[in-house]
Amino acid sequence: MNYWLHPEAREDLREAASFYRDNAGIGLAQALLVEFEHSIRLLLEHPQLGARWQRRRRYVMRRFPFAVIYSVSGEQLRILAVAHQSRRPGYWRARK
Repeated sequence: MNYWLHPEAREDLREAASFYRDNAGIGLAQALLVEFEHSIRLLLEHPQLGARWQRRRRYVMRRFPFAVIYSVSGEQLRILAVAHQSRRPGYWRARK
């Protein structure tokens, strides 16, 4: 199985890492990226791990208030958003 990261999901992640870097330091920004990579590895091994949510799946990161919003299409994990749990709910819904 492989994964595809939607360009806007890449931007979600970049913005979140920039926020942590600017407000808490490079260490926390790097920790967010490591947590994201760990989440992706888990989902590649267990794609049904995330809870079904609005015709997609949602996997909540453990250390950070973000969820990976994704779908599974054949042998591909399609990451549609890296969404903050309490900001702009559903802004990513139109992504395919």
